[in-house]
Amino acid sequence: MSRVADQLTQVVEKTAKLVELCAVLQEENDSLKLENQSLKVAVETAKKLNSELEERVRALKLARSLEGSSEKTLDIKQKISEFVTEIDKCMVLLKK
Repeated sequence: MSRVADQLTQVVEKTAKLVELCAVLQEENDSLKLENQSLKVAVETAKKLNSELEERVRALKLARSLEGSSEKTLDIKQKISEFVTEIDKCMVLLKK
């Protein structure tokens, strides 16, 4: 009977160790779930920030392209003004 009692004691000890290990693993699992949720929130925040920054980049590119075209417009207006002045000079010369 001593042998059966020893085996039973070993089973009880191993069961206690497994229960303890299960509790430790459950705590670790809960901790990892919280960390996972926190990281998901961080990723979602980063995605939103990235979208906002991409929108700003598009707006800046558009603004710069309009600035460039306004410079081109000013250049074109200046050239037209120069042509009009030249035409006026030519007309004055033709009238003489």
